[in-house]
Amino acid sequence: MLLAFPSSSFTIAASMLTALAAGADLAAAVSNKATHITVSDDTGQRVAVLNPPLRIVSLAPGATEMLFVAGAGAHVVATVQYSDQPSAAQRVPRIGDVTGVDIERLVALHPDVAVVWPGGGNPAQIEEIARLGVPVYRQQVNALADLPDSLRRLGALAGTGAAAEQAARALEAHLARLSREYRSDRQPSVLLEVWNRPIYTVGGKHPMSDALRLCGARNVFADLRDLGPVVDIEAVIARNPDIIIAVAPPGEGAAWLAEWKRFGSLSAVRGGRLIAFEDQAFVRLGPSVIDAAEALCRRIAQITRN
Repeated sequence: MLLAFPSSSFTIAASMLTALAAGADLAAAVSNKATHITVSDDTGQRVAVLNPPLRIVSLAPGATEMLFVAGAGAHVVATVQYSDQPSAAQRVPRIGDVTGVDIERLVALHPDVAVVWPGGGNPAQIEEIARLGVPVYRQQVNALADLPDSLRRLGALAGTGAAAEQAARALEAHLARLSREYRSDRQPSVLLEVWNRPIYTVGGKHPMSDALRLCGARNVFADLRDLGPVVDIEAVIARNPDIIIAVAPPGEGAAWLAEWKRFGSLSAVRGGRLIAFEDQAFVRLGPSVIDAAEALCRRIAQITRN
């Protein structure tokens, strides 16, 4: 037997159900807004994460240092090899290196976000992490002047904005002082050798190239678009740098420079303007890269005065 409802009663019931559904949707939207934030990373991509505090995995040494300086070190639950600055970062568990991490260990940590360096490492693995549902935040600077705002963005991500702002302002003041102190019209040309066999250098869009500019010098391969191009001896001889700087691992700089001494036609070799620079902060590209850049500026200024 079919039951018939008065049309007015049905209309009221339907309206109530519609209102309840709308209310549930609104409540869900409000709840989602209350538990999530959306921030922009250094590449301009929008990243949605839970409200801080977050469980953060950092997949690059420079990003790890940046997070600690931004006040978020206590929230870093894992990182990669060579994440040794500041000293507190040495206590964070390692799950791999910049070329690859243990995905099973990463997933077992239940991270809220992975902070990665898109300019190197393992792009395929970064995409794999994203497919697993872990939000990916890309931390990258192209010039030293980008570091302060990168810190601010990490502070927004981690909910440590006040600490990040204080650190960012200190970096800005340091950069301004170096720019005043080492500004020069001479601009000697420099080969930055970041690996010796084969010879790797840096292109004009690499932060190390920007550090040379800050020092009143110029990268002899600044016109190359690749961040880390391979060059041959003939190309170096053709460009004839005034200074050769071996940005080498600790203890290897002298051997790298010795290889250049058989090319006596090079201006840098004739003038004895060969520098072994083994400060690993220069290649880590965290906030301490500015201290390393200052040390390099002093070396360049000293060798060009002699």
